[in-house]
Amino acid sequence: MTPTTVGVLGMGAMLLLMFARMPIGLAMAFAGAIGVAVLNSPAAALNSLGSFPYSHAAVQAFAVIPLFVLMGNFANVSGMGRDLYAAAYAWMGHFRGGLASATILACAGFAALSGSSVASAVTMGKVCLPEMRRYDYDPRLATGVIAAGGTLGILIPPSTVMVVYALITEQSIGRLLLAGILPGLLLTALFIVTVILVCAVRPEFGPRGPSLPMRERFRALWGAGPFVVVVLVTIGGIYAGVFTVNEAAAVGALLTFAHALWRRTLGRAELVSALLETVRTTAMVFLILIGAHIFSPFLAMSRIPTDLATALQSFQLGVLAVLAILLIVYIILGMFLEGFAIMVLTVPIVFPIITQLGINPIWFGIFMVIVLEMGLISPPVGINVFVVKGIAQDVPMGRIFAGIMPFLVAMIVCVFLLTAFPQIVMIVPDTMMGK
Repeated sequence: MTPTTVGVLGMGAMLLLMFARMPIGLAMAFAGAIGVAVLNSPAAALNSLGSFPYSHAAVQAFAVIPLFVLMGNFANVSGMGRDLYAAAYAWMGHFRGGLASATILACAGFAALSGSSVASAVTMGKVCLPEMRRYDYDPRLATGVIAAGGTLGILIPPSTVMVVYALITEQSIGRLLLAGILPGLLLTALFIVTVILVCAVRPEFGPRGPSLPMRERFRALWGAGPFVVVVLVTIGGIYAGVFTVNEAAAVGALLTFAHALWRRTLGRAELVSALLETVRTTAMVFLILIGAHIFSPFLAMSRIPTDLATALQSFQLGVLAVLAILLIVYIILGMFLEGFAIMVLTVPIVFPIITQLGINPIWFGIFMVIVLEMGLISPPVGINVFVVKGIAQDVPMGRIFAGIMPFLVAMIVCVFLLTAFPQIVMIVPDTMMGK
């Protein structure tokens, strides 16, 4: 058999193992080791299995993952999500659709701490959904805005997905996190515009809430002060060059820990729960990274990425055509696979292609993250949709997906804008860290 044939068979075997519910990291490691054994030698396969788990886990850059996850867990325990929503609601709740817009802002704010879309959807869903129901918001808008707002968790830094992309592609974590700032703000604004348009067409979807006195508005804004401090110190520290990414993550975890102690919300049970959840998430991410690093040499030996790049060049497709193809492929994959799985499976194949086309790897990382966000709310398997369904059990899945569709359109508009104006992505990292 040719190396390409072995590569295709190996990828097929890996997908079968995944559909058989084997963890993706183990499926990638198993398929990659067998493939290396066939294309190289059993000794090479055993060597990769014996050395890769330690050599790739014992990397200082990987420390940023558990630290950012821990920061998000402590922020959740301390009630920062509730404080953010209270501040956004105080200032925007009296507008038509204002509670939905406040939910978007709160999701964006919490995303800057948690780095997790699922965590953002769960936290904001529990806080925001009862309020929107109390003011008779249509279930389609109420659930759709939570599912869509939760996706901001993997775009607005810090983002675990961005960190993993940077590690797989050997890009600067700091540059990638900085690159996500303006696109994250742009997508947040597009979501709010979507809410305004939906409520303009269907006013009954988002009734007005009560207008609070200015004193109460500023009191709510003061309550969100700890969140502002944490973001300014961590992300601002990276931006200003005061901290490395690892140092910023450690400082952020310490600040959210101190805030939880100050609020007296961090008891023994909450501390154990936050630590265990951090260990579970970190172990999952590390297993996927190890599996990806075992699978990538097998892909390189199979020459599949090289053959695909050559085929695309033979068709003489332009950069925009290739990006359009990738967008369609990722949307289709997002209907069946989780975003993290899509990234670690496709980056080893796609990355050589985009580098040969001269596409900036940092820009492509942001492009990929937004498309993965679309997968989080795409039917029939959108993870965030199932999270919201667990909170709003009386709302049919069809109505949740109906409420999500306008936000999918907003994401596509965001992708088009970033493609037309790539400087939106690159201006911050180029300004702060040089080209």
